[in-house]
Amino acid sequence: MRYADQVSRAAEELRVAAAGVDPAALAGMVEELAGARRVVCYGVGREGLMMRALAMRLYHMGMDAHVVGDMSCPPVGAGDVLVVSAGPGNFSTVLGLMGVAKGAGARVACVTAQPGAAVPAGSDRVLVIPAQTMADDTGPAVASVLPMGSLFEGAQYLVFEMLILMLRDRLGVSPDAMRARHTNLE
Repeated sequence: MRYADQVSRAAEELRVAAAGVDPAALAGMVEELAGARRVVCYGVGREGLMMRALAMRLYHMGMDAHVVGDMSCPPVGAGDVLVVSAGPGNFSTVLGLMGVAKGAGARVACVTAQPGAAVPAGSDRVLVIPAQTMADDTGPAVASVLPMGSLFEGAQYLVFEMLILMLRDRLGVSPDAMRARHTNLE
């Protein structure tokens, strides 16, 4: 397959996955985050990179946002939301962190492609991105031109940016206010 054809196919797959998100579930996630005292994000591997990107945008919105594992991450408790990524639906580290967060009184929101799996089942809110992950990247059903979980991870980026636009409108944060919070240490 030619490069331009692969790019077109990958872009279409990303569009379909992002467009396949339930608007009501996305609106629910906006409300979950809008009502949070603090938001802490977590994901493993490349999903973790997307969660870091989300945390950065939440910070740009003026929210108290952090990433699990960073030295500056505070404890969570009542009023806080732990947002976890579990594309394939189950990671032992995610389950462990969920237990700690729930035990401290925080809510858990999950972003996944496998809504029937353990992590989403134990979450207070679930946002499903219908995309191939490593849970379904082998065998005759493989549909994506992208390897492994790349379709899910790329779709996360698009969905998270749409989430931020909706949250920005919900909270009344201007683009200039977001830009003013961007680092100058570059």
